Amino acid sequence: MTNEPDNSNQRWERTFDLASKRPEIDQAVGEVLEACTSHGLEEAATFAIRLSLEEAMANAMMHGNGGDESKRIILDCRIDAKQVHMIIQDEGPGFDPDMVPDPTADENLTIASGRGLALIKAFMTHVEIPRPGNRLELVFERS
Repeated sequence: MTNEPDNSNQRWERTFDLASKRPEIDQAVGEVLEACTSHGLEEAATFAIRLSLEEAMANAMMHGNGGDESKRIILDCRIDAKQVHMIIQDEGPGFDPDMVPDPTADENLTIASGRGLALIKAFMTHVEIPRPGNRLELVFERS
C-alpha cells in the first residue's frame, strides 16, 4: 500500500513547447509518465505509453525536424479517468503514412524504416496522422 494521492479521477493537462533536443524531450516524457503513474495507470499501460511517446518524439525530432535543434516540437497531453490523449507536432513538411513500408513484410524485415510507427500503432488504441503528416494524435483507452 502506498501513500501516494489517487488522482485517477482528476484531469491532467500539459502542453510542452520543446526544442528538438534529447534532454528536453526526455524531461517532458518523464513528466507525462509521472502523471500516468499518479493517475493509477498500470505498469503495462505506462510501458505502452512510454514506448509510443518516445518513438513519436524521436520521429518528430529526427525525421520531422531533420535533427535541426532550432525547430520545435509541441507535445499536448491530457490524462483523465478514461484515456491518455497525446498530440505530437513537429515543424517538418510531414509524411504520408501509407508510404511507410510494412516492417513485417518479408521484403522489409532487414530495413529499420517503419518499425517505430508499427510499434506505436500496436500499443495505442487509436492513432491518427492527419495531412500533411507532421502531427500524430495518439490515444490510449484505459481498461
